[in-house]
Amino acid sequence: MDWKSSSIDGLLERALIEDKAANDTTTNLTIDSALQATGSIIARQEMVVCGLGAVPRLFEIYARLDKRAPAQRRFEVVSHPEIFDGVRVHDGQVLAVIRHNARVLLSCERVILNLMQHLSGIATLTRRFVDAVEGTHAHVLDTRKTVPGLRALEKYAVQCGGGTNHRLDLASGILIKNNHISLGGGLPVVLTQALEGRKKGQRVQVEVRSPQELEEALAYGAEAILLDNMTPAQVKQSVARITKAVEGQAAEGQVRPSIPTEASGGIVLENIRAYAETGVDFISVGALTHSAKAADISMRIEAETA
Repeated sequence: MDWKSSSIDGLLERALIEDKAANDTTTNLTIDSALQATGSIIARQEMVVCGLGAVPRLFEIYARLDKRAPAQRRFEVVSHPEIFDGVRVHDGQVLAVIRHNARVLLSCERVILNLMQHLSGIATLTRRFVDAVEGTHAHVLDTRKTVPGLRALEKYAVQCGGGTNHRLDLASGILIKNNHISLGGGLPVVLTQALEGRKKGQRVQVEVRSPQELEEALAYGAEAILLDNMTPAQVKQSVARITKAVEGQAAEGQVRPSIPTEASGGIVLENIRAYAETGVDFISVGALTHSAKAADISMRIEAETA
């Protein structure tokens, strides 16, 4: 993750501005402007860490926003070499130690914790799904069901949890869904148009919900299949049918690569293993980003003694 990219930089800046971190009335009235302090970021549960890279960047942006901040306000963020984004940690483990001006620490505390709690929650939940399919060849995918404006960070958190990113946005992949089919004149029409009009290197994926739709998608040249809202048994049958179609074409001398398969819809921790054992290549789970519980993280701030 490039924490200094313009898009991420702007997001972090908006978060500080939203909280008016550079105009913290309570802190400015009660804390000596010269006081130095140490802030320890602490995990309060077993979790997968995500968001550590944002911490120093937030302080750099804060210095830009706080016009009253003296130029000599320097900070240091220290973490153990074995702790970084994507690592599992235990309850009570210190993730990083920040040495900075006490006012700045207090003013940035909530934004730091909000971000790390949210991203670490996604990473932690993703790891649970990934662990649940261990030993199969299925990959756990995220979706576009993300908080508006936070997609890049949330997809990064999925990666930290061991998951794989699906398409980033509507421009980065072709996925024909049921609404495209119904509005565009039927699957043969929209699939043909997509195959003819796509850019070089783009693969056309089609969502199917029944054996009949699957047969139609195969007949008209779908290059990847999304098996939507099917039971594990139905997914297994569909994967076998797709494999047979590819093998049949190869036997006839037609050159056609394998057709990646993806299962989606109604997939939770309790049943993802059953889906993974069907032989499907990918399993997409919207809950990774839209339903992850925030991780429990705190910051302990103590004044530095001379």
